[in-house]
This record gives sequence, C-alpha cells and structure tokens, in this order.
Amino acid sequence: MKLHTSNLIKRYKKRTVVNNVSVEVNQGEIVGLLGPNGAGKTTTFYMTVGLIRPNEGDVFLDDLNITRLPMYKRAQLGIGYLAQEASVFRKLSVEDNIRAVLELTKLNKDEQKKRLENLLNEFSLQHVRTNRGDLLSGGERRRTEIARALASDPKFILLDEPFAGVDPIAVEDIQSIVAKLKDKNIGILITDHNV
Repeated sequence: MKLHTSNLIKRYKKRTVVNNVSVEVNQGEIVGLLGPNGAGKTTTFYMTVGLIRPNEGDVFLDDLNITRLPMYKRAQLGIGYLAQEASVFRKLSVEDNIRAVLELTKLNKDEQKKRLENLLNEFSLQHVRTNRGDLLSGGERRRTEIARALASDPKFILLDEPFAGVDPIAVEDIQSIVAKLKDKNIGILITDHNV
C-alpha cells in the first residue's frame, strides 16, 4: 500500500507556500521532507493528513483519492499524524492519553487493555504511566504522543519534526522508534529542518 500526493499547490491570498509537490511513501518505508523553516513541509503534511485542502493537486491512498476526505476518515483508513507542537493531553495521565485513542477503535475492552500494556512497554512508559502529561520530560512526551498515534494501528504515520524540543538522548530514542516502526511495515513520512 502507498500514500502519495500529486502536484499539491497551496496558496494563501497571492502567496504560494507549496508549489507542485509530489511525495510517495510505501508501507515499510521512511521518506523525509527536508528543508528550512518556511519551506512548506508542515503545509504539505497538513494537506496530506487532511487538516487543510490544497488549491490544486490530489492525495491518494493507493488508487483511492482522499483529497476531500476529512482527517478522521483518513485516520480510519490508516493514516496517523504526530504534530510538531506538543499534543499530549496535559491533564491526563500517560495511560489515559493512550486509552483516549484506544476507546475509538473497534477493539473490545480486553483487547484495548492488552494493547495499552503493549504500547506502554514498547515505548518504555511503564514508569510514568500514571504521570500527567504536563509533568513529562520532552522525550517522555514525544514517546507518549507516538504511542498514542500508534494506538489506532495505522498503516502510515506522518511525523512533523518529531525531534523538536527534545534532548539529544531522546532524539536517539525517537530515531530508534522510527526504525522499529519501519520494521513493523508502517510507512513513515517525516519532516526535519536540520539539513
């Protein structure tokens, strides 16, 4: 399966911020959108995930044109997204952050509980499982956000500057996590401005 865009264009008034961008990512593949701040990486992500619509161009999941589908429909089709900004629910515990997504899946309660435990273990979050989101370190917050994004078992995950705001050790952790996602046959589209 592949997620791809074709000739995306986004304009705000007379200013073109994304001009004719085509991207393709297959399951089990990591593709990077690299460039300085203001290059249009996040806008391209927003169009791909469904937060904004392109002025021109299309977004496809295999041969299905999903350009006009809202974000939640794309999520149901297997497209996950991790924003550049902190998205953890600050007043919820780590486990409740993940559980909030699990409750929207088709898993029964026992399957949800098992998946929660697996995600907590996989992302080394057991020791902070009851901590509120606003008490986490940058690396713990990012791992929680990634675990939450994976709770719905996506085929693709879009990571918008996942290394922003985390220390160098946490960057290595996140790089390792991304490699493991690839090994699980998840397609990863990632942005970074450090080029």
